[in-house]
Amino acid sequence: MAAVALNVSTLKPLGDRVLVKIAQQDEKTAGGIFLPDTAKEKPQVGEVAAVGPGKRNDDGKLVAMEVKAGDKVLYSKYAGTEVKLGSDEYVLLAERDILAIVQ
Repeated sequence: MAAVALNVSTLKPLGDRVLVKIAQQDEKTAGGIFLPDTAKEKPQVGEVAAVGPGKRNDDGKLVAMEVKAGDKVLYSKYAGTEVKLGSDEYVLLAERDILAIVQ
């Protein structure tokens, strides 16, 4: 079985899926206490890296995605599938799991 090198340009989400790059979180608290990895909360903000073509409605027409690559979004805490590409971490989730676009 041949190994496949995956990166953001080779990964294209299907349907209404969105690939979001997880934002880096702070290593220490406001009081200066360093947090170990086990004490950190899972981040809920990230930048959209790639989007699928959209979802088909009951009539078979393609419904366009509301988000686009480059948007900063807030998504559900336990949504999606985590993917590591190189040194960066991403989450692949359905568009319905995105709660808001952050401006």
